[in-house]
Amino acid sequence: MDTMLAGRFHLGSKKFALEEVPVPVPGPGEVLIEVKAAGVCLSDVHLLDGSLSPLFLDSDTVTVGHEVSGVVHALGPGLKRGLTVGTRVTLEAGKACGKCADCARRRPCTQVRTAGIDYDGGWAQYMVTPEETVVPIPDSLPFDQAAIIPDAVSTPYTAVVATAGVRPAQSVGVWGVGGVGAHNVRVARLVGAAPIIAVDPLPSARERALLFGADHALDPAAPDFAEQVRAATEGRGLDFAFDCAGVPVVREQAASVLGRGGSLILVGITPRPLTITEGLTFNYLCKQVRGHYGGSPESVTELVRLTAAGRLDLAPSITDHIPLTDAADAVSRLEDKTGDPIRLILVP
Repeated sequence: MDTMLAGRFHLGSKKFALEEVPVPVPGPGEVLIEVKAAGVCLSDVHLLDGSLSPLFLDSDTVTVGHEVSGVVHALGPGLKRGLTVGTRVTLEAGKACGKCADCARRRPCTQVRTAGIDYDGGWAQYMVTPEETVVPIPDSLPFDQAAIIPDAVSTPYTAVVATAGVRPAQSVGVWGVGGVGAHNVRVARLVGAAPIIAVDPLPSARERALLFGADHALDPAAPDFAEQVRAATEGRGLDFAFDCAGVPVVREQAASVLGRGGSLILVGITPRPLTITEGLTFNYLCKQVRGHYGGSPESVTELVRLTAAGRLDLAPSITDHIPLTDAADAVSRLEDKTGDPIRLILVP
């Protein structure tokens, strides 16, 4: 039996290890992908530290990794899309359950399974995935850039264009300019938001935000922080505040500088409770809080088109390439923010 190297997380012992496992075989409607690049995301860190738990995993062990690109290596039976071996692809970060009432009625699944959390992902040499999750990519799009589209880019993209529905000239604040927040800034710029205010305690992250298209980059600890936001928005406050950090104190601060009808968009995830301590003014100004999770299937395809058309250059987002065998070190680098990474890429 052919085997491969895979980064496996054991939920019972909370241990992560690189292990030799059998190469998976694609079943009906599935394809086998030879992985060329896999992103390292904070969600992976949260899985490994126990703060994120799988909802639908039918085993006590899972191969990590939901940002994946590669080449179609083998085809399962019963495919409908005409996929061929050798096609360069990126993969949507999750799949429909295929069992719920919404799936039966061909509506958006309400119990989406996330790769690398609810089923085996791409920190491996090969990965099996349903054919509907496969998105072909052009030869001009490098595998490392294609790999990060399904989450690092598609999550803020969907948050900006769908959950928030940002229009040109609306003001946007982005808290946390890391792997997701940096792309939130870029997408806000792409859709014409103005001004764009990036908020991060790290000077290097603020400098990067300006390079990525922010009009202002502020330190959240500045004593005159609220005054700076008001000045940047000509006294109106923000139309949208995106929490890309998943930190309660961020949400409190972001909500406090929203303008009339402004919305706080919860992009970053956290198991900690959501609290808004602002009183009457929250009601008086008709502020809102909107939850957000991940990207949409359409967003991955649209982002591939945008990168192919030269509207979005993801090369500056790739911080480093790391062998799959050093996956644990990559997790530590991201967790400790060593070198202030945007995206670290594992290469099998």
